[in-house]
Amino acid sequence: IETVPLEIERYLDECGLTKRVVCWPELRDLDWAGAAIAAECRKVTPNDLVGVTGAFAAIAETGTLVMASGEATPPAMSLLPETHIAVLRADRIVATMEDAFALLRAERAPWPRAVNLVSGPSRTADIEQTVTLGAHGPYRVHIIVVG
Repeated sequence: IETVPLEIERYLDECGLTKRVVCWPELRDLDWAGAAIAAECRKVTPNDLVGVTGAFAAIAETGTLVMASGEATPPAMSLLPETHIAVLRADRIVATMEDAFALLRAERAPWPRAVNLVSGPSRTADIEQTVTLGAHGPYRVHIIVVG
């Protein structure tokens, strides 16, 4: 996990994005300054362009992130910014959706208020059948898998 800020810096540079990010509390102590990233651990606002979160799990079958809300895991951090970067532990990747829900039942009692399933950038084709990215969430979703 120590290399996460450097991977995020590489991604932000590659995409030409700002190096100002907001992140979940569990990521607060990473070496952000060493990667030349200004990271803040606070409530996300509509002006924040990059949100960095963890993830409860991921589903291999569909390439879906499983995001479980909580005090330390606010869902807005993955939904409000234009770019969502998720840090995922490799041992949290399960085969199927049924496996993901079994993991939730085993580890989260009571259940979180919200469980969001993220399978890529927000998109819609509601208007004139033209695909639009970022209509109801991030334009970009980038996942960093750590050992």
